[in-house]
Amino acid sequence: MFLDFFLLLKNDGIPVSLKEYLDLLEGLEKGVVEYNVEDFYFLCKASMVKHEQHLDRFDVLFGKYFEGLETINTEEFMKIPEEWLRREKMKMLTEEEKALIKKMGGLDKLMERLKQLMKEQKERHEGGNRWIGTGGTSPFGNSGYNPEGIRIGGEGGNRSAMKVWEKRQYKNLDDAVELDTRNMKMALRRLRALTREGLPDELDLDKTIRKTSENAGYLDLQMVPQKRNNIKVLLLLDIGGSMDDHIEICARLFSAAKYEFKHIESFYFHNCLYESVWKDNVRRWSESTPTLEVLHTYNSDYKVIFVGDASMGTYEITHAGGSVEHWNDEPGLVWLRRMKDHFKDMVWLNPIPPEYWDFTPSIGLLKKEFQNKMFPLTLAGLDDAVKALKNRKKKWD
Repeated sequence: MFLDFFLLLKNDGIPVSLKEYLDLLEGLEKGVVEYNVEDFYFLCKASMVKHEQHLDRFDVLFGKYFEGLETINTEEFMKIPEEWLRREKMKMLTEEEKALIKKMGGLDKLMERLKQLMKEQKERHEGGNRWIGTGGTSPFGNSGYNPEGIRIGGEGGNRSAMKVWEKRQYKNLDDAVELDTRNMKMALRRLRALTREGLPDELDLDKTIRKTSENAGYLDLQMVPQKRNNIKVLLLLDIGGSMDDHIEICARLFSAAKYEFKHIESFYFHNCLYESVWKDNVRRWSESTPTLEVLHTYNSDYKVIFVGDASMGTYEITHAGGSVEHWNDEPGLVWLRRMKDHFKDMVWLNPIPPEYWDFTPSIGLLKKEFQNKMFPLTLAGLDDAVKALKNRKKKWD
C-alpha cells in the first residue's frame, strides 16, 4: 500500500527509508487517521519528512500523486454557494466589446455593490454582466472579463482583480535549489565586501617571509584574521498569485543568495508591502512579523532587495484597504517610503521582461517610486542591481 508514493519520494531526493514507510503503515493500521485526506497528508508528512528543507518538495509530490482525490470544500472560506461559481465556459470578447465595459469607479463602490448583490441574489448566474457568477463581464465572480473587480473563488485569468475572496495557500521557496544558480552566485558575489575581523588565525605568507628575512632567517610567523564577507542583505519576496508563474527562477535566486551571504534575512509579502511580512507561508496568518519590527531590528546598512512582478491593481499601492487579501489601514506606498527612509540601498528585481513593463500601470508606479532602481530578474539585470547597491552616491532623494 502506497509503495509507489514511497518510491516517488525516494527517487526525487527526499531521504526516506523503509523505517519511515513502515511507520506510516503502522499509523494507518492503528487508525490514527480515517477517511480524511488532510489528516492523511499530515500523517504522511510527519512520518516521511525529517528535515524542514524537504517540506516544500514533499507538498509538490503529494499533490501530484494524490491529485483529484478530494476537491476543496469552498464552504470553509466563503458563504457563496459553490454552484454559483462553477465555470462551464469562458466568455470570449472582442477588443471593442472589452472597451465598452466600464470600471465602477473605485474600491468603495465595488464593495458597496457586492454587499447589495449578496442580499438580492438567489441563484447561480453565468455569462452575465450584473450578478455574482462566472464567465461574464460582471465585476464579481471568476473566469470572466472586467478591468476592475473582485474575484470570488475559481481561477484568475485577467489578473486585474482588486480583491480576491478565497483561501490563499502559498508555499515557501526552496533554498536547496541548485540547478542553474552558478551564474546567479557569481553575480551576487560582486556585492561582497571582504574585511578582516576576529582572531588572527590565518597565515600572512608575505609578511612572514619579510619578518623572517629581517630576523636573519629565524622563522617569525605573522598571523592575520580571516577575510569575511561583511555585507548584510534583507531579501523581501513576493509570493503567490501571479508570482506563481515565476517560482522556479525566484527559488534559484533565493538559493544563490542563501549560499553567498552569511548575513541574510528573508521575508515574504504579497503584491505590495503592508504592515506585516512573514517567514513561513504555512503560518503566515498566525506568525507574521510587523513591518515596523523589521525597521527597528535591521540597521540601515542592510542592502534591501525586493523580488516581485509588481503586477497588481494600483489601488493596492495607493489606497488604504487596497490589499486583495485583507484590510490595510495604510496604503502600501506609505510602507515603501518608510523602508526608503530607513535603508540606504534598495532595489527591485522584476521577473517580467522590461518590454512588458509599460503595459502595467503598477509597474510604472513602483519603478518611479524606486527611482528607476527596478531591474529585470536576468543575469544582466542582476549585475545592474548589484552595481546600484554598491555604487550609491547619496541617500534616496
